[in-house]
Amino acid sequence: MLLDLQLDARPDRYEERARTLAAAGAAGLFTFEGPHDVLLPLAAVAGRVDTDLMTNVAIAMPRSPMHLAHAAWDLQLMSGGRFRLGLGSQIRPHIEKRYGATWSAPAARMREIVLAVRAILTSWQDGTPLDFRGEHTRHTLMPGTFVPGPNPYGPPPVLLGALGPLMTRTAAEVADGLLVMPFHSYRHFRERTLPAVAAGMKQAGRTEFPLYPQVIVAMGRSADELAAASVGVRGLLAFYGSTPAYRPVLDTEGWGALQPELNVLSKSGDIMRMFDRISEPMLETLAVRGTPEECAAEIIRRFGDIADRVCCYFPGYDPPVEQIAALATALR
Repeated sequence: MLLDLQLDARPDRYEERARTLAAAGAAGLFTFEGPHDVLLPLAAVAGRVDTDLMTNVAIAMPRSPMHLAHAAWDLQLMSGGRFRLGLGSQIRPHIEKRYGATWSAPAARMREIVLAVRAILTSWQDGTPLDFRGEHTRHTLMPGTFVPGPNPYGPPPVLLGALGPLMTRTAAEVADGLLVMPFHSYRHFRERTLPAVAAGMKQAGRTEFPLYPQVIVAMGRSADELAAASVGVRGLLAFYGSTPAYRPVLDTEGWGALQPELNVLSKSGDIMRMFDRISEPMLETLAVRGTPEECAAEIIRRFGDIADRVCCYFPGYDPPVEQIAALATALR
């Protein structure tokens, strides 16, 4: 199993960090829509490090499919054909209040965005007329002046991040792969995600569909390292758990009543109580914890039969490079 890691540096240190992670054994690097831009870091390192590159995820609703297509096309070219465009929908408050964009039915909207991006990429690659007419977006004008021409590496894959059954089915119908949300459990993945994937594949008449699991990892070799890593992991789990959209994961494990409690605490700013509400069983079930070798064994147990690579997050802490290398080796 190959290891993909977050490119988690300041903008002026992207290349240095990318080289460090690649040397430690990362097969791929990904960015997310956080405190820095999701696309610029990949442009800064494309062609300079020997890894795959991916947005994980770029929030699609505030962006035009044309903007997404142009960025994906150029990154595919700059990376030598090693780019994947990962898209996500986000939740309504962020779309409307953070991005100042318009909200609409997320699965239907994301379906159109994926199809529209692919239509644009196909038009550029094959020289066919652009004629995408959807309910939420339309693309029917493509003068030759704005056509980049065929990409020598082909169009990049368009992946979709999903958690709920409707978005997961949508991904399996129209996307080139599913980014499994990092907030999950083994049971939720097996009992909710995989059946939704199967339904989407059947609807689309597919026999193959790549899955890209994501895992929150608390990794260390000593008790002090594991304790420090667990603090950051608890924080991220509490953040996810406070969001109503993620309650189904907690429901699967019998912890659904915690979600509204975490939500109230998040609004009051009582962060430490949120952390405290993430119990040891929750941490072990919703994340992966242990030495690099133990973490690798658990990741393989969860996903080894359905995926050949995994995205790992180290929230709130920076494990030693030698431990990252040990994790990559054990996964392989």
